[in-house]
Amino acid sequence: MLLEVKNLKVAYGYIEALHGISFTVDEGEIVTLIGANGAGKTSTLLSLSRLPKPEAPVVKEGDILFKGESILKTEPHTLIQKKMMCLVPEGRHIFGNLTVEENLQMAEYGRHKDPTHESRTVELYDLIYDLFPRLYERRKQRSELLSGGEQQMLAVGRALMTDCEFIMLDEPSMGLAPKLMYEMFRALKRLNDQEHMTILVVEQNAKVALEFASRGYVLNTGSIFAEGTSAELAANPDVKKAYLGG
Repeated sequence: MLLEVKNLKVAYGYIEALHGISFTVDEGEIVTLIGANGAGKTSTLLSLSRLPKPEAPVVKEGDILFKGESILKTEPHTLIQKKMMCLVPEGRHIFGNLTVEENLQMAEYGRHKDPTHESRTVELYDLIYDLFPRLYERRKQRSELLSGGEQQMLAVGRALMTDCEFIMLDEPSMGLAPKLMYEMFRALKRLNDQEHMTILVVEQNAKVALEFASRGYVLNTGSIFAEGTSAELAANPDVKKAYLGG
């Protein structure tokens, strides 16, 4: 087990966003959190990322364990320095005035430098450009001039540049045409298959998320009301009715 969330309650001021959720992510899995707007999906990822308020809610109760150790008191930059976990936020948040290559370089600076740092950096560039050839073609172009799909590729590439073993993605398909959406999820599946990367993805498009994830949890107004393998969730009548259109 790589990540364990135990009875997590979080709040923005007096408003409780998560009402004691518990879930796990095993090493080498793709796990998805699905649910409607306001279900608590983004609040979950922000809490896991250990971002300070007001960016993230305050943990009121429960624990977050990474490889069996609590990270509640861990600073977000420490998660990156130790190559533990990294968030690809909703809305991408790339540096538009910087080139593609400069955005990737910015992410590299957060990594703890060791004797293998330089060679690993070359490997990560090769991985990113092989995964997203369009980023290589546009590596000298300002990021604000990229299409929405290309900006999402860059946001994922920037996370990969941290060399973290666990990546969380918040709505990676948002604003993408169906072709680009499937291209993004195929890239995530390839990272999982070939690089053994552990991935937690928050997604409103439940159908696509369940196609690519091995397991999932369904959030509803701050609570988990269904969980199981992707096949089990896709066959669940309540999940089908609420999120799969049938």
